[in-house]
Amino acid sequence: MDKENRAGLLSVVLPSYNEEASVPRAARTISELLAQAGVQHEIIFVDDGSRDGTWAAIQGQASLHPQVRGVRFSRNFGKEAAIFAGLAQARGDCAAVMDCDLQHPPEKVVEMYRLWQQGYQVVEGVKVSRGRENPLHTLAARAFYSVISGAMGVDMSKASDFKLLDRRAVDTLLALREKNAFFRALSSWIGFSTAQVEFEVQPRVAGESKWSIRSLVRYAITNIAAFSAAPLQLVTLLGTVVFVCSVALGMWSLWQKLTGQALEGFTTVILLQLFIGSILMVCLGIIGYYIGKIYEELKDRPRYILSEQCEGESEGGKAEKTL
Repeated sequence: MDKENRAGLLSVVLPSYNEEASVPRAARTISELLAQAGVQHEIIFVDDGSRDGTWAAIQGQASLHPQVRGVRFSRNFGKEAAIFAGLAQARGDCAAVMDCDLQHPPEKVVEMYRLWQQGYQVVEGVKVSRGRENPLHTLAARAFYSVISGAMGVDMSKASDFKLLDRRAVDTLLALREKNAFFRALSSWIGFSTAQVEFEVQPRVAGESKWSIRSLVRYAITNIAAFSAAPLQLVTLLGTVVFVCSVALGMWSLWQKLTGQALEGFTTVILLQLFIGSILMVCLGIIGYYIGKIYEELKDRPRYILSEQCEGESEGGKAEKTL
């Protein structure tokens, strides 16, 4: 690892979905902090198909700050797609990813950049606390990360999307062909020399969280399937449990028959059929979900579609259409 300090352009990627109120403050706060620290930078907002005035806010900040750029999706493609779109647009020697609502403390970006200057290629933001959160959400998050951690062999319990990546790490991520990419896990999976920066999740500066229970469950299921075969192993485990139970029940029934103690077992038969049928349906559902994901990958559709982009006037002017 190169121990000598290095300097370079830092790209800050901010996925944005219905963040009209957060965009101006994020642009101003991050730009001021990095300018005070003497860090050459650009700020890239990715409008993930917002339904409010997020895109107009991004265009407004681009007209005020030459270092601000923005891209807009044709529709909502999700946070993972927004992150990869921002990384694809980044021109910097390194790129940081953080939330537009500033729950990731901007001052930590400077600390990450200093570590990158020392030669680290991946700087992970590690949560000290999750901030104010629903206990049910916390429990579900722990279960989710235990599955991902087991699949990766790396502790992901305090992981976040708050990271800084060297240009080589960014290019490696962008070269991955999978469509259902899980940035939080893949950025650890690719390796490279890694450092960690601890942070506490901050309250939102404006607006409300866009994550509902339904969207969080969908996000968890999608990313578990994208990065782990654990659910398929669960199918094997359930099949083994049913087989063992069947052998034990079969031996017990045979013993009753041989000793003349066999009784009518209509209720038992019905319960067994319901139990085994339920297990089969669950297993088929899990297998079907993975087959569906394989089908999506084979179609090879793009992760996202850009409809517009804008950047500071000194770098090219107003928004323009993208084919």
